Amino acid sequence: MKTNKGIPASPGIAIGQVLFVNSSDLNVAKWAIKESDVSNEIMRFEDALMVTREEIVGVKDIIQEELDMKHAEIFNAHLLVLEDRTLIEEVIKNVKNKKLNVEFIFYEVIQRFISAFGTVDDPYIKERIADFRDIAKRVLRNLLGESSDLHQKFDKDTVVISYDIAPSDTAHMHKEKVIAFVTEIGSRTSHTAIMARSLRIPAVVGVPKISQNVHSGDLVIVDGNSGTVIVNPTEKVIDEYRKKIDIFTASTKKLESLKDLPAITTDNHKIELYGNIEFSDDVYSAQLFGAGGIGLYRTEFFYMNRMDLPSEDEHFEAYKMVAEKMKPNKVTIRTLDLGGDKFLSHLEIPKEMNPFMGWRAIRFCLERLDIFKVQLRAILRASVYGNIQIMFPMISTLEELLKAKQVLFEVMQSLKDSNIPYNKKIKIGAMIEVPAAAVIADILAKEVDFFSIGTNDLIQYSLAVDRVNEKIAYLYQPTNPAIIRLIKNIIDAGHKEGIPVAMCGEMSGEALYTMLLIGLGIDELSLSPLILPEIKKVIRSISKEHSKKFVEEILTYSSAEEIDKYARKELKKILPEKVL
Repeated sequence: MKTNKGIPASPGIAIGQVLFVNSSDLNVAKWAIKESDVSNEIMRFEDALMVTREEIVGVKDIIQEELDMKHAEIFNAHLLVLEDRTLIEEVIKNVKNKKLNVEFIFYEVIQRFISAFGTVDDPYIKERIADFRDIAKRVLRNLLGESSDLHQKFDKDTVVISYDIAPSDTAHMHKEKVIAFVTEIGSRTSHTAIMARSLRIPAVVGVPKISQNVHSGDLVIVDGNSGTVIVNPTEKVIDEYRKKIDIFTASTKKLESLKDLPAITTDNHKIELYGNIEFSDDVYSAQLFGAGGIGLYRTEFFYMNRMDLPSEDEHFEAYKMVAEKMKPNKVTIRTLDLGGDKFLSHLEIPKEMNPFMGWRAIRFCLERLDIFKVQLRAILRASVYGNIQIMFPMISTLEELLKAKQVLFEVMQSLKDSNIPYNKKIKIGAMIEVPAAAVIADILAKEVDFFSIGTNDLIQYSLAVDRVNEKIAYLYQPTNPAIIRLIKNIIDAGHKEGIPVAMCGEMSGEALYTMLLIGLGIDELSLSPLILPEIKKVIRSISKEHSKKFVEEILTYSSAEEIDKYARKELKKILPEKVL
């Protein structure tokens, strides 16, 4: 028996036999061709592109049927690669000039593209390399006449283990008897992980050397709740995990029964629970799991995987749809939080040495008013269809906030001049995710209607920890005393000015921190819709008064380790089935 640890990417527990899938690059031979063979090679290449396109469209149809159109649109990036004239023409030109077989030429060209993406110092872009590799392998397989191990029928429950798994393969797995998957690389934000969570397939990613430690036919336990993978477990361990599966299944059903109940403490203190969404169709998931509104609508995905800018009407229709679906509950739209490496090259944004602290978010928007004003117009136009509020990201100075508000007022005036209706009393908020903003929260609070704390960046910037760097992951501590003091300062400053304070970072979706946040005085929590029932269960099991005493105790501790230990002890009383 061998126990492996990785990143919990999709919740659930599964026990099954391994199918090991070799995801290494295909073996592509190289040979010379005659001048008379050139046209035939080009024809083979064009046929492979056409067949691959049909495959991807088929995958999109599966996902649209099982989930929704927005999840299916993940595969638009694949289709864009197949239609990339620069890539296609380079392959054709090299076949003509080098007189080599098209498989080798395509492989050579695609490797150059992948290498170029690999130099970009941005986790989102790097994770999209997996999409690029996926489409490249599909084209090569169609050129070579080969098929993937995953494109077979499974006659029994199977756990797929591989170095990496493409998102399109994840979609195919759902239609077969694949009950879980494990990969050696990847993160919670990869498209493959997103697909697994949406399809409710337990998954663990980023497990070191797992592809070297298993063989097809091995029995394996995959615990997507804790990120644990056990190869060839003993009967005793199997029995233990079967009991865990029963507890998890019963707990999930019980939690889902809470969806229509209020998030209210035992001493009648209400906490507003909202959902975080990325696509307009995610609103259905938010409603399904009992969200009282949308606390964070990330809008940067309008700009990804495309070669043009989204139109005002495109923005408007998406915002209107969400506002109408959630009405009368509120919808907080975060203005575009992109910049640096996250934009496509056609926008001609220069590469930065440190893009996370560079020209991004509100800084970018205040320079590119042409892009910013289009989005603001759309948000304001949609505001008459529901309870929309606007939030500006990455505010670090009062001057930035005032400039952003001034641009908003200018857009309001232009709509008024054109007799276009909008909510004149729309609420304006600031996302507090930069340490400077946390320190001057008392000043910023005078200029906005609400705060929302973005803990992901606040922790990263405050502790000088790159949260995607596994070498220093141990330093990423949400309960570091410095972080708790910053959060307390933000909440106290907001309340002093009479404005509500929300939290929309990952910390808001961790049951371990719910009592801490309530004790600190948080008013609203916004998180992934899937996690809403669990957080609601914690809220309904504790009192505000006890949470305050809990915080008083925690503020006497001097390390994250001490705080986490105490928090785990308290949470066990509420959620004994929770893996901590």
